[in-house]
Amino acid sequence: MASMATLPQFTGLRSQLSPAPIRSLAIVQLLRNKSKGALGVRCSFICSPTNLIMVTTTSLMLFAGRFGLAPSANRKATAGLKLEVRDSGLQTGDPAGFTLTDTLACGTVGHIIGVGVVLGLKNKGLL
Repeated sequence: MASMATLPQFTGLRSQLSPAPIRSLAIVQLLRNKSKGALGVRCSFICSPTNLIMVTTTSLMLFAGRFGLAPSANRKATAGLKLEVRDSGLQTGDPAGFTLTDTLACGTVGHIIGVGVVLGLKNKGLL
């Protein structure tokens, strides 16, 4: 049988306990956890191995896209995986032609690679 608790009833600024029991376990757990803080702050994440892997892979992918080592909106890959310049029509203020689309795409691919590395290392028990 579920735990029994009572809800406080308010009359003005004073609370009075209601005689009606609560039968829902979710409400009982909410009342029990009321005294604890809602959020916990972990400051150890900044230099954690997971954070370093994600920052490194995303930075490397952005570097590769910016300096022409990866395909982008202005450099397409041919069948032989050579990069050739083309006009995409996207406006950019970057001398290399790196656009917002390139930034989002390279950042996304960097995160995908990082998640793969983190999950692979966790599966092997090395992280």
